Amino acid sequence: MALRAGERLGPYEILGGLGAGGMGEVYRARDPRLGRVVAIKVLPSTVAADPSRRHRFEQEARATGLLNHPNILAVHDVGDHEAAPYLVAELLEGETLRERLHSGALPVRKAVDYALQLARGLAAAHDKGIVHRDLKPENLFLTKDGIVKILDFGLARLERAAPTGTEAPATLTQGTDPGTVMGTVGYMSPEQVRGESADARSDLFALGAVLYELLTGRRAFQKDTSVGTLNAILTEEPPELPADARIPTPLDRLVRHCLEKKPEDRFQSARDLAYELEGLAGSSAGVAGAVASARHRWPRWLAGAMLGLMALAAAFVAGRQAVVPSPLRYQRLTFRRGTVWSARFAPDGQTIVYGAAWEGQPIRVFTAVPGSPEPRALDLPDADLLAVSSRGELALALDRYRYTYLGYGRGTLATVPLAGGSPRALLEGVNGADWSPDGRELALAIREGRSDSRLEYPQGRVLCRQELPVICPRVSPGADVVAFLERGAVHVVDTGGAKRRLSPLPPRWSNSLAWSPRGDEVWFGGSLRGDEWAIYAVDLQGRTRLVADLPFVAHLLDVSADGRALLTLADERGAMTANAPGTPKEVDLSWLDWSSPLQISRDGRTLLFGEAGQGGSRTQSLYVRPMDGSAPAVRVAEGSNAFDKAALSPDAKWLLVWQPERPAELRLLPSGPGEQTTIRGQGIEFASTELLGLERATFVLPDGRRVVAPGREPGRPWRSWVQDVAGGPARPLTPEAAFAEAVSPDGTLAVGRDGEKRLVLYPVEGGRPRPVPGPPEPARILEWANDGRALFVEETHDARGLASHILRRDLGTGRRELWREERPGDQAGLSFVRCVISGDGRSYACIQTRMLSSLFLVEGLR
Repeated sequence: MALRAGERLGPYEILGGLGAGGMGEVYRARDPRLGRVVAIKVLPSTVAADPSRRHRFEQEARATGLLNHPNILAVHDVGDHEAAPYLVAELLEGETLRERLHSGALPVRKAVDYALQLARGLAAAHDKGIVHRDLKPENLFLTKDGIVKILDFGLARLERAAPTGTEAPATLTQGTDPGTVMGTVGYMSPEQVRGESADARSDLFALGAVLYELLTGRRAFQKDTSVGTLNAILTEEPPELPADARIPTPLDRLVRHCLEKKPEDRFQSARDLAYELEGLAGSSAGVAGAVASARHRWPRWLAGAMLGLMALAAAFVAGRQAVVPSPLRYQRLTFRRGTVWSARFAPDGQTIVYGAAWEGQPIRVFTAVPGSPEPRALDLPDADLLAVSSRGELALALDRYRYTYLGYGRGTLATVPLAGGSPRALLEGVNGADWSPDGRELALAIREGRSDSRLEYPQGRVLCRQELPVICPRVSPGADVVAFLERGAVHVVDTGGAKRRLSPLPPRWSNSLAWSPRGDEVWFGGSLRGDEWAIYAVDLQGRTRLVADLPFVAHLLDVSADGRALLTLADERGAMTANAPGTPKEVDLSWLDWSSPLQISRDGRTLLFGEAGQGGSRTQSLYVRPMDGSAPAVRVAEGSNAFDKAALSPDAKWLLVWQPERPAELRLLPSGPGEQTTIRGQGIEFASTELLGLERATFVLPDGRRVVAPGREPGRPWRSWVQDVAGGPARPLTPEAAFAEAVSPDGTLAVGRDGEKRLVLYPVEGGRPRPVPGPPEPARILEWANDGRALFVEETHDARGLASHILRRDLGTGRRELWREERPGDQAGLSFVRCVISGDGRSYACIQTRMLSSLFLVEGLR
């Protein structure tokens, strides 16, 4: 069906042809309703009669229509004209990257810029669950403005797609079933070549191949025949990047990291890759300038960094004002021993209001003025500060549980004038708040149930709901957007409820944020790589930059209109002690700086623990170690998404971890010699215990052939399932919205709790649930006793402060008895004390985490 200028296609007026190919004809057209010129892709009726080609055309429309990102072709409309479907998209002017490559390799700066744009576009697609699977220079368009657009989502996988038959000559047969090869020769990932399932990491392999070609002008994998090229993808490394191209070593490593043969060895998300590319793009001097001058300036940079680190550390420890040889200027505001939990600038711009818990006492609200040595405690009940309005009104959290991570503790929202008065209680369950710029409305982060939360702005109007706690809500200077943290990533939601994630999901969660002085960026403190602490900035387009490297754990609490910032520098540490039969006393099993016990084997001999501090680096590694400390710890797994979601098999030979793939999956890893096993349920999406607000919910059954894990069917609530390690359909174990929290030593029963926290027994082989006698059980469930008659549970604080009380709960009578107590004498700065215990009740391991922090006024952040 050839269309001529002046003809109508639905409401569109054809202006002329733009080209034709195997998948349709493209026309330039005008939309008279909006007065804009568009591109229309029409699938001729003769081609539309082929079900496979029509399916691909519809797949492209559905996939692209789900996306709205500056680096993805925008689809405006779809329609059908005389049995010929058509797709209406934005009209692009420029050339494809393939056409650009006809002129040879690109400058390094341009190649990195284009790759960064591609990574951002892919991140947006992957966030929607869409994998492109056919990324290549022909499908990448470079506009005259230098914007890269991703085209042609015809091979994209949304959820489950049916086999789609044959492909155009340049592309192999497409399909989505295992064993079907699909993609373009030369850019396919090894798993695509083998006909295996392709996930988001396959797109990153293709991006690596494209970036290699941009830098060199030649393909990473190209042989005389298609078969030879496919074999090279499977078995060979691409040629070395040419030395005369002056390509930086970090960029070379990045390309090769993308082109790893195993998906698990590549970048695990497009956002991670984008972050690394942003670092390579660097400042306005560009990558090339950095390469040319790096060898001349690194000793001076290193010396300056070391001097700055030493000066700041000395000032922090000695309690003096920090003076560092850098543009940043630090003025210490607090000097007592404990934890600063919150701080804001008062309306006068000089007075600082903060909440702190000193010497193990409850949180109180104080005011301080820079230059004055003495803070003033406000005449208020024990409370933490949430926000200060421009009208001098405080938002407080009364009765806030202080033994928690920054921003997560719930309390009762109350307001009171800064000038004095009695607080007015308004709402329970609030863990974050901020005032609108005019000081009249509140944005609130409110916990619902175990972990769900909602964001309201103004109070009473729900903007969004999240499956994990929303923390640190901050209203923009324009009052039209609220920024917040969820899973450590920066999100924004506008007053219409449109929500976006701006920053990548970090391996270690970010902890605080504030709007920049100009209001065009969100500044946040945290660790995007996992082994450093810094202040970052992200704009509303998702572009992230480094504001300042920091030598300590840091929390950015507020930023004033003139650019001054309130920052806490903290010393955080988790110390782990243990006791086992045969050891005369407790032994210190701390390995790095945040050793957290997770589980003890049933025989009481082996401890599984995690490292989540700076020592654990970006991986947050998992280790096993003998309980008596007779041998060093052995790292058995790594990855931030595995930490505290792991389970040790009863014989301590296997480790069950959750991995957030698409779809999420479970893996059995050997604690010693052996090979890992990937466990995939048919139609089941597995969940992390953290997502569900559970302490423990994954188990390896004693037979070693089955596991218990939380998951859900599409569109259904979460519950626990029994899954064969070998695969196949999973079987539900608990009712919907109920979970197994311990498994009996013989593997026949699981215990969970109903909506009122009453204990319920679920037969693993199926059958009627049985309630457990006695009152509800609010405590943390640790382990099922080896005799099968009781549970060990833990309560972690009382009226005297923070402590671990391990109790034995009899399953027959409901009776509870204290088994042991762990109470630190020094309560200052404690975050929590938690223990695990073996099934025989004789071996235990505990962690004491402590955060000692000081508040600083910082000038010079830009």
